[in-house]
Amino acid sequence: RAKEIKTKLGTLLQKPDSTIDFIIPYPEKPEKPPKAQKPSPEEALQWRDSLEKLLQNPYGLTSFRSFLRSEFSEENAEFWVACEDYKKTKSPVKMAEKAKKIYEEFIQTEAPKEVNIDHFTKAVTMKNLVEPSPTSFDMAQKRIFALMEKDSLPRFVRSEFYHELIK
Repeated sequence: RAKEIKTKLGTLLQKPDSTIDFIIPYPEKPEKPPKAQKPSPEEALQWRDSLEKLLQNPYGLTSFRSFLRSEFSEENAEFWVACEDYKKTKSPVKMAEKAKKIYEEFIQTEAPKEVNIDHFTKAVTMKNLVEPSPTSFDMAQKRIFALMEKDSLPRFVRSEFYHELIK
């Protein structure tokens, strides 16, 4: 697998720049992501008691992810967001594609962003993926939510990231 990636990279690197420009279309104007509205200190204060409110607020989610990145544990929030996106997927084909991607990225052993779930939860999740449904990742997502709630959220609330928001 690594050799395959090296070969592909080597091939790409040997091509002249004009070919790369041809392969990768550049957008006319770089799109700016919509600015998330900074919450009021009162709103941010509510996050101390509710991970759910924090994750549902775009600014809160971004701040929390930045904090987790600084602690090298961003995969938990990324997994949670991926599951939320997955649950909104209507097309069975798209659902199967997303399920496979989430599994490969977060669940399988040695996954690049492997989340810390117990063997039972991993087994149930794998069994659910035989026929992907909107609830396939529910158990794993609940475990990761609980982990963030009891572990990451208290550290976030004590962090500089959070104290800047409630000033």
